[in-house]
Amino acid sequence: MNNEADDMKISVLSSGSGGNVTYIETNQHKILLDAGLSGVRIERLMKSINRSMKDVDMLLVSHEHTDHSKAVGVLARRYPQINVYANQPTWDAMHETIGEIPNEQKNIFPPNMVMNFGDIDIESFAVSHDAAQAQFYDFHHHNKSFVVLTDTGYISDHIFGVINNANAYVLECNHDVEMLRSGEYPWSLKQRIMSDEGHLSNEDGANSLMECIGYDTKRIFIGHRSHHNNVRELAHLTVASMLEENDFGVGTDFDLLDTDVEKASKLFTL
Repeated sequence: MNNEADDMKISVLSSGSGGNVTYIETNQHKILLDAGLSGVRIERLMKSINRSMKDVDMLLVSHEHTDHSKAVGVLARRYPQINVYANQPTWDAMHETIGEIPNEQKNIFPPNMVMNFGDIDIESFAVSHDAAQAQFYDFHHHNKSFVVLTDTGYISDHIFGVINNANAYVLECNHDVEMLRSGEYPWSLKQRIMSDEGHLSNEDGANSLMECIGYDTKRIFIGHRSHHNNVRELAHLTVASMLEENDFGVGTDFDLLDTDVEKASKLFTL
C-alpha cells in the first residue's frame, strides 16, 4: 500500500527570467534546486507553502547565472545545515558573486551522473547554454520522477533518453519568437537567446514535450518565461494548442500548469 507521507512533494517556488527556485521534499531530504532570488524572498515563498528554510538540507545549483544563483551564498551562510551541490566549472564561475561558503558545505555534483542520497536518486544532465557548464536534474523517488529542464538552446537525444516519461516536468518556454524579434533587445542578445546555447521558445518547448511525454506524465509546468519576450497566456495557448493538435490529452491525461516568479505553485504530491 502506498504511504502518502513517504511520497515526493514538490513546489515550483519561482520560475522566470527574474528568478528560479524549486522545492523538492522526501522523508529524508528537503531540497532546493537553484536560488535565483534574494534570501528573504525565498524564505517568504517557503513560508507560503508552510515550509521553512531551517529544514532544507540540500541546495543544487544548475549554473552560475544570477537568476539561478543569487542567494546561494546567503542561504549557505545563514543555514549551515545546507549542503550545496554544483559541478566544478559552476563553482569556479560563481565564486566571486556568491561570496565565501564553508568548505564543509561545498560539494561537487558532476554532469551526467546519478547520485544517491538515501531515499532519493538525483540524475544530472548537461545542457547547451552559455554558462560555464549548465546542468539540470531528474529526481527519482519510489519509481516516480520529476524533471526540471530550462536554460538550454536545444535538447539532445541523450537528454530525451534521460527525461522520457517523467511523472512531472518543469520545461522551458522562454520566449515567443516574434515578440523577441520585434522587441527592444539588441540584435546580438536576440541572437544569443535564439542560438543553440540560448533558450527554448514556446514552440521549442511544445515540440520537446511531444518527444518526452509518456503515459506516466501527469503534470507539466511551463517554466522560465521571459518577462520581456513572452506573456503567460500566449505561452500557455501556444503549448496547449500544439499538444492538442497532435492528440495529446491536455487537461485529461495531464495538467498543463503556469509558473510565476512572485507566487509559488501549490505543494503537490507526486
